[in-house]
Parts: sequence; C-alpha cells; structure tokens
Amino acid sequence: MSKVLVIGAGGVGTVVVHKMAGLPDVFSEIMLASRTKSKCDDIAAQIGGNRVKTAQVDADNVPELVELINSFKPDLVVNVALPYQDLTIMDACLETGVSYLDTANYEPKDEAKFEYKWQWAYQEKFKNAGLTAILGCGFDPGVTSVFTAYAAKHHFDEIHYLDIVDCNAGDHGKAFATNFNPEINIREVTQKGKYWENGQWVYTEPHEIHKPLNYPEIGPKESYLIYHEELESLVKNFPTLKRARFWMTFGQEYLTHLRVIQNIGMAGIEPVMYNGVGIVPIQFLKAVLPNPGDLGENYKGWTSIGCRIRGIKDGKEKTYYVYNNCSHEMAYKETGTQAVSYTTGVPCMIGAMMYLQGIWKQPGVLNVEEFNPDPFMEQLNIHGLPWVEKHDVDLEL
Repeated sequence: MSKVLVIGAGGVGTVVVHKMAGLPDVFSEIMLASRTKSKCDDIAAQIGGNRVKTAQVDADNVPELVELINSFKPDLVVNVALPYQDLTIMDACLETGVSYLDTANYEPKDEAKFEYKWQWAYQEKFKNAGLTAILGCGFDPGVTSVFTAYAAKHHFDEIHYLDIVDCNAGDHGKAFATNFNPEINIREVTQKGKYWENGQWVYTEPHEIHKPLNYPEIGPKESYLIYHEELESLVKNFPTLKRARFWMTFGQEYLTHLRVIQNIGMAGIEPVMYNGVGIVPIQFLKAVLPNPGDLGENYKGWTSIGCRIRGIKDGKEKTYYVYNNCSHEMAYKETGTQAVSYTTGVPCMIGAMMYLQGIWKQPGVLNVEEFNPDPFMEQLNIHGLPWVEKHDVDLEL
C-alpha cells in the first residue's frame, strides 16, 4: 500500500493516473497536481471512484512543492511536468525525503539543450539521503533503454551497434500538430543531430541524414537521424558500443511546416517585444497550435518504437530487433489519449510500480537501464505495451 504524487496533468499524466488507479494494491492513494487544478479535476472525474485526489502547485516553486509533499506525504513523486522543472522537483524531494521518478531529462529554458549532467550532479545528494531518483522512465527514453539492457543481459556478450527507431505512422487529421508539448517537441526536433561513433560525438545539421526504414505492420517510412537524450546514458552504461544513433520518422508536410516555423522565427526561445510586452515566439506558437491532449479522438494508425542491435554472442556476430507497436485508437479507447502519450505514460507507471515494490530501489540517481530489466519487461506485456523480438534479421542500418 503506497501513496504517490504525480505532477503534471497533460496527456502523459492522464495515462499515468489512469493506469495507477487500476492497481489499488500497488497505488493505494494517488494525488495529481499541476499549475491548473481544473485539469487535474477533469482527469480525476474521468477516472471516478474518488481514486485520484487533486491539488494546485507551481512546479517552478520549491517551497510550494515542499508544502504539498509534506501535506500529502507520498512514498514517491512522479514528475511528468515540463523538463524545465526537473531540478526544482528534485530539490523538493531532497528537502522532504521522498524518492523521485521522471520521463525526460532536464533542459534549461533559455537553451535548447538536452543533457543529463545537471541531474547526474545530484548523485551524491540522493545517495547520502538514501533516496532513489529514476531518470527517463517513458518510452524513449525509458523502454528503449530497458530494451537495450535486456538485450545485453540475455542475447549479447558485447553490444557494438545500437539504432533506436521511432515511427509514428498515425494520422490526426490536422494540418500541423505536435504529439506532446509543442514547445518541447519543436525544440527537440529542430536542434542539430548528434550520434556516438568510435568514442566521440558526431554532429550533423538538422535532418541532414535520413533513409527509408521498414517498420513492422507499417512498411517503409523516411527516418531522420536526430539526437535523443537516452544516447548519452546508454553509451556511458554500455561502453562496448561503437556506434549509437536515434532515428525518427517525419512526414514531408510536417517538415515543411517546421521549416516555415523556423524561417519566420516562431521557433525562437528568446523574448521579442510586441506592443511593449516580451513574448517568447515558441510559447506563443504553443498557444495557437492544437492541444496534443485533444488529438486522440481522431487519431488513426500506429506507432512503432524499438531497438535494432548488432553485436557479438559466443564469438559470432548477431543481430536483434525488439519493438512495440501501439494503436492510437486502442490508446484513446482505454485512456482518452493518443498513442504517444500512452507509450510514455504506461512505462512511467510501471517504473513507479518497480520502485514501490522494492524492485528498482537503490540510493542515488540512476537511469532505467541500470536496473534489472526483466520484471519491467514482464509488466509491459501485462499493461498494454507488448513487445516483439526478432533474431538474426536484416537491421537495414
């Protein structure tokens, strides 16, 4: 019987509390908090049964967070708010003596930069406090990292080449929309590409490297090399890697809109003056774009995310592909969200379960691939994200 505080009431937060509410033996009490309490109230009403309590909190404000944590006394704080707020929530957890879990690494508001150094710097603080901080427990990062750990444990003596492939083959019917917070999404996909090769980072221009890849039950989709945060922790925790890359699919219409947004300055993160008021262009853009949380109703098709791995087993070269396909329609039917929120929220709930059951409980700041992958992999099959593995196949990469 455990109490959990979830911070963030977007699409991912919706999935997390939906899933937690269905497991009263693990999550006896759930509180959902965000800057806008009415969003939390709406989600709680959808779930019903008085399973979810709600609260208002400014996740940028450590004293407010501390006050809420001390009043509710959770066993774990689950952060599905904005990546800008990771450090304030971690500070509040340290002050109140509560463990922490998130789905995305910290990035500063004034720089489009994804890096774990800020959170890894908390290692000794959490270790000395006897608290666990679990980083990156969504799908990518999250499941992709666990997939890699599972492959290393069961199928390889050494992993040499890792390609994480992320395909969204769904159609939401909008001219342009992002699948999660537009501010974070656009910053992520417009930065320079980066991948690991021969012990160093190699940089590319945005979307410079691309090729068609075949995705199971979907077919060929043009896939673009971009930088994604789990690469940083995976090359650290699997030092035999000679190369590690991340690929994501984009439609031509999406890329055209993205280029226009960049060219006219709407992706900017520096304030501009308008009628005497400082406005951050990308934040204004977020206000006029479709809300990702409202896309689910008309979303059709599938996501397909997995790891394509090459390495050595018993002295011979081996290839391995492990992936999950998730239906947008199925996700909406179960939780009222689209598959991108679903594939992030389900692993987040499972990670919280792993901690509360004492399976993933270790003082310090850890990425998910540092824990035993087996029980997590078992729970993916049970809670809506079944995975498929293929051995000795053409990886196309």
